[in-house]
Amino acid sequence: MTKYVNQLAVLAITGSLALYSCKKNDPDNPNVITGDSVWKTDQEALATANAAYPPWQRLSSSYSFLLESTSEHTISFEGTDDEAGPLVSQFKTDVNNWYPTKIFNYLYVSIGEANRTIGKADSSQAGEGLSQETIDLARARAKFIRALGYAYLTNLWGEVPLILNTVPSEAEQTTRKPIDEVYAQIVKDLTEAEADLPAFDQIRSNPSKGAANAILARAYLTWASKPLSQNEVAAVAGGKADPAPVAWDNDKLQKAIEYADKVINNGNFRLEADFEDNFGVPAENKSPEHIFTIHHDGDGLGDAQGNHQTHCPFTFRFDLYQDNHIGPADVTLIDRFSDDDKRKRFSITDHLYNQDEPLVTSPSKAADFKEYHYVFPVTSPRIGKFIHRNASYPEVAPGSEAGQPNNINRIEIRFAEVLLIKAEALLQLGRADEAAQVINPLRERAGLDTYTTLTQADLEQEWYLELFFEQRHWSNLVRWRKLVSTVLTDVAKFEYYKDDYKSVASQVAKFGPEKDGTGGSVKTNYPFFAKVYKHLHSKTDNVSGKFYRFPIPKGLSGNELGIVQNPGY
Repeated sequence: MTKYVNQLAVLAITGSLALYSCKKNDPDNPNVITGDSVWKTDQEALATANAAYPPWQRLSSSYSFLLESTSEHTISFEGTDDEAGPLVSQFKTDVNNWYPTKIFNYLYVSIGEANRTIGKADSSQAGEGLSQETIDLARARAKFIRALGYAYLTNLWGEVPLILNTVPSEAEQTTRKPIDEVYAQIVKDLTEAEADLPAFDQIRSNPSKGAANAILARAYLTWASKPLSQNEVAAVAGGKADPAPVAWDNDKLQKAIEYADKVINNGNFRLEADFEDNFGVPAENKSPEHIFTIHHDGDGLGDAQGNHQTHCPFTFRFDLYQDNHIGPADVTLIDRFSDDDKRKRFSITDHLYNQDEPLVTSPSKAADFKEYHYVFPVTSPRIGKFIHRNASYPEVAPGSEAGQPNNINRIEIRFAEVLLIKAEALLQLGRADEAAQVINPLRERAGLDTYTTLTQADLEQEWYLELFFEQRHWSNLVRWRKLVSTVLTDVAKFEYYKDDYKSVASQVAKFGPEKDGTGGSVKTNYPFFAKVYKHLHSKTDNVSGKFYRFPIPKGLSGNELGIVQNPGY
């Protein structure tokens, strides 16, 4: 995947924020802007607010590599094993890794832009060409995205600098604030944003009241789990044990339910009747399930960076003999979905038909195209949610690179997650029967039996199956204090973890000689499975408690940021 670097890449985090500082400020209050830099028109106000959003376009696929690969179920072959993606996949992430560097720094770039908008909103006055309603909307959009940025920052890095004005001091940029203080600001920003956001916006990349309430529900659920402090991470950083189980904060669980209900009851969002209708370009700004998304036009089309979730899980499409950039860690992951589960074929795909290879002149069904299987001894299954598919035949996909553009919007949160949040909060409050009723619409849509009551194991399974490869799995494992044990337990049971796959020689001994594809035989790809074996064993060898957080990275130019490092890095 291409690393997009522009002028920001040569700036430190402090420089990035300084880049967006306004030239004319009140020296007694640096967040108040004076002089010619205040807004004069509605267009200026909204343009300033919208500048906080492009940095997120750069991160859509980066979340896949950082949050999916640092788990049991995903591996990355994006380059050699000493490159960014494979290092994360092997639990070798360090301060120099591109993915934490990119996410950490660009979130603060977005926050810098949001701070600039809030400062201008607080300083501008309504008049001819500039309405108070637009000033309030611009400020609300800025507070929403600032809150979402801090929610990611504290989730991934714990205590982080809390920068709330356009001219932060050095201490503000380097002093890590307590997690509770960061969450209090997240809640404050989202609550204030919600007041001035529209009840609904057809363009889902514009935040609405529903989006603010959905992110509040997510934030309160995470906050209720009492996120690990620096000292608590330090206590487990060097070992292969998880922290003690969660002692939930019941008041915050109630808040999670309260805000989830605001989304559930507002009438603007609901589950799609068909799970598959959530995914692909046709769903954008049309799906009633999408609450907030990150807009993408694709590379080179005015998009800061296309959404490479459409490219990286399906990198070489129907060329089965090259290493995908990112994909499922094992064939047995398919078995986590029952055959009756309607979510299965879009979540993890073991066969597709190539639209570019029709077998008849006028195809009328999927089988009228050439079929490819993503299975041993050639390759492994593919992640299916971000594959562009034929509108008539979902099991048919374009074979050419042009047919797989990086233009699918990233779904930040959808209605299904709000149901899961509410169900989890109810379960932790001891209301398991009520929790089951909240989960059951997801089960019914998937074609599965419903629950009469809910267990923790049931809940965890539903999070996994419903949001497979939607970048929630790592956060869930962290919240449940099960990251290390899940990796150690599940990976050791994988098929490709067996010593049969250790090398080409071991596979030849077990499965027979490599075949070259001549004479109608199937070409084997034993070197690929030896790489999978290496990554799986690296996961269990290298996983430790320090991975409850990511390393505080360097700046985009490779400079030290002056922030105290997380334990173990």
